[in-house]
Amino acid sequence: MNITELKDILKENPTKGIDFILPDKTSIPSHFHITEVGHVKKDFIDCGGTQRTVSSCVLQAWVADDEDHALNAGKLNFILNLAEKILPSDDLPVEIEFESPYISIFPIESVAVAGTSIVFQLTTKHTDCLAKEKCGIESESSCCSAESGCCS
Repeated sequence: MNITELKDILKENPTKGIDFILPDKTSIPSHFHITEVGHVKKDFIDCGGTQRTVSSCVLQAWVADDEDHALNAGKLNFILNLAEKILPSDDLPVEIEFESPYISIFPIESVAVAGTSIVFQLTTKHTDCLAKEKCGIESESSCCSAESGCCS
């Protein structure tokens, strides 16, 4: 889900609550705060020598002791609008950063409006070799094995 898609669903349902469902089917507690909206850009070189860049919009969810707090869609949309000056594009994918028990970043897999809430199903991120053709992954050698030669 990108920023435009997120803003559209929030604008269509400004009074609804927000539920984030983690990949293990548990929920981020409903009294979470969005404490940061960030533009995260990662420049890197893969093991085959190709320079790459990935960017995303990361929303940091934090849970405090104030259980009476609940963020609704209208307030989250307001927060996203405040962040427009640091977000280079509304096409950036949106990810949720949450600590439970380790800080992890979860892409949004799907969204549904259900009753009084907008329910966001989060998914996991995975590592990958981006230079499989140079590393011989198809032939079942390891990306960074001595015999592949791409990382040594």
